[in-house]
Amino acid sequence: MEHQDINEEQENSNLDFNNRIPLEDLKNAVDAIKQELRKVIVGQDNFVELLIVALLADGHVLIEGVPGIAKTVTAKLFAKALKTDFSRIQFTPDLMPSDVLGTSVLNMKSSEFEFKKGPIFSNVVLIDEINRAPAKTQAALFETMEERQATIDGTTYKFDPPFMVLATQNPIEQEGTYALPEAQLDRFIFKIKVDYPSLEDEVKIIASHHERKGEAPQASIESVLDMTSLADYKSKTQEVIVEPKIIQYIAEIVTKTRNHPHLYLGGSPRASIAILNTAKAFAAINGRDFVIPEDIKKSLNPVLNHRIILTPEREMEGMTTENVIEMIVQSVEVPR
Repeated sequence: MEHQDINEEQENSNLDFNNRIPLEDLKNAVDAIKQELRKVIVGQDNFVELLIVALLADGHVLIEGVPGIAKTVTAKLFAKALKTDFSRIQFTPDLMPSDVLGTSVLNMKSSEFEFKKGPIFSNVVLIDEINRAPAKTQAALFETMEERQATIDGTTYKFDPPFMVLATQNPIEQEGTYALPEAQLDRFIFKIKVDYPSLEDEVKIIASHHERKGEAPQASIESVLDMTSLADYKSKTQEVIVEPKIIQYIAEIVTKTRNHPHLYLGGSPRASIAILNTAKAFAAINGRDFVIPEDIKKSLNPVLNHRIILTPEREMEGMTTENVIEMIVQSVEVPR
């Protein structure tokens, strides 16, 4: 009889555990965003999923790839699928911080200066070719990305949530560009490397463009997620269960990047926290309220590949950060 009571208690606790965080709506919303973007974007499912994960984890994203592979279009359509404000800033060598943040303008009627907000005051901000602007303009983003506020003329202006920066850069053309310093790279939760499509996907892209007959890509995308629901989903994502052995697993992987012979620079504690937050988002979009090692592995490359630096010798040999991350994953025991 006592054994039966224990079994009933276990069943009840399991029932409570399964229903602890209702994630069905979140999963459906994520599927809806993916479905909308598939109307136009072909073969970039992983890219889109990483954008959604970064949004739920309240992070910013650096998107790297050669011109013409739909980096900017995907970012614009992603913003369109959300019922949020969107702005785009084209970074150029002559761009000043005030062009991004805003400036004080004299009101002739009141004879007082009024602050005119710049394009950074939005919900989803697309920064095209972030490495084209000089260091002082890049530095103007530091406070906005980390603190979600801007201080102009001694006055602090808070941003309305959500606030997400999607920045693109071209890895090939380096002439006349300003490489992002490590401190700024660390502000991005993900660096997503976008590659050329496969032959099969290229055929679909051409056919899709032909079928639209000149219609703008945005015209076919519907907004499927509002800000109230998004705030709720972010809150639920934060509640996802992470067991101590999973936390230990993250710490062991990141610590190994700091003393690996192939690496000149390893990941910081901010990298560990980014892995934790994005792994929780991966679990949530898959309808799970607990993190598994696979969620950690999915987060590693986009979180670490811009935070770790290869030694010059390994870089000359053609080794990549992804190769080293894979070595580290193979050397750390997976929690059971």
